[in-house]
Amino acid sequence: MADTPFFEDTAVGAELPALEKMPTPRQLVMYAGASGDYNPIHYDRDAAAARGLPGIVVHGQLVSSCLIQLVTDWLGPAGLLKKHSVSYKAMTFPGEKLLLRGVVARKSEAGDGLATLSIWAENPRGEKTVTGTAVVELPRRPV
Repeated sequence: MADTPFFEDTAVGAELPALEKMPTPRQLVMYAGASGDYNPIHYDRDAAAARGLPGIVVHGQLVSSCLIQLVTDWLGPAGLLKKHSVSYKAMTFPGEKLLLRGVVARKSEAGDGLATLSIWAENPRGEKTVTGTAVVELPRRPV
């Protein structure tokens, strides 16, 4: 637990270690099978073009899942993700590097170890494609 982010040691404004992903068309097909989201804009270039898109697009929920990985990787086994929410702002395309980032936005003063994180995904153009928040419970240092 050497890398465990304890509540007492975590400052507002602290950045989570960034996570990089590179979604592929194959991953989109696999995600469609796992999630049941078979919208053809995620795997069929012609269907995407018919909707005016420049190519197939990554499932928004897949990007949201990557943001959850960012948070849980940082929390480690001693922390707990309590809730999260996201908003979809722009499209993510397969083959583009996706940079997942987060920062501690605020900490509870109630002694419960809760912190709210601001989380987001950026495409190579610096656009935030998905933004959101996560409420986490950090372990407390023994007294």
